[in-house]
Amino acid sequence: MISVGKISLIAIGSSTGGTEALARVLPKLEPPLPPIVIVQHIPAGFSKMFAERMNHESKITVKEGEHGEFIYPNYAYVAPGGLHMELVKHTDRLKIRCFMAPPVHSCRPAVDVLFKTVAKLVGDAALGVILTGIGHDGAAGLLEMKKKGSPTLGQDEATSVVYGMPKSAFECGAVDRQVPIDNMALAIMSEINKRS
Repeated sequence: MISVGKISLIAIGSSTGGTEALARVLPKLEPPLPPIVIVQHIPAGFSKMFAERMNHESKITVKEGEHGEFIYPNYAYVAPGGLHMELVKHTDRLKIRCFMAPPVHSCRPAVDVLFKTVAKLVGDAALGVILTGIGHDGAAGLLEMKKKGSPTLGQDEATSVVYGMPKSAFECGAVDRQVPIDNMALAIMSEINKRS
């Protein structure tokens, strides 16, 4: 039996259809919540506009992630378009690192880049979520998170615009439970409450 502690971080990955999916999740999340880090495949420039839109619609603060900033509860950080985003440990706190590097799975930002650092630094205290998108970005990183003891959720096929990323994650064994998008916020909060 893996020992489990309180959920201290939520990591979400999405691509095609993901802005609409996130718009059906983030506004339904009720604080208090741990920090949320998000990689949505999105062009440079659009990530900030998307984060601002979500901030207006949500009960938590949603912003574009900035290199070097510490992460805080009741905040969601969207990876800037055109840059990878990962977490780094500074003393006992986590902060964001945004950087230019080759695309992963033809994507920059890539979900796997973020999820793999979450698995390494947060272990079983993270919750992983994979939403609609083309391809298989995020599957390997989500599997690493699950192997560390993180609970993991994937969007179901019926509500995915493209059932690529969640399907790849489900088929490799990285997803504990598949959830319709309109139930995802409730599923996220349920997982947090299980560990509180």
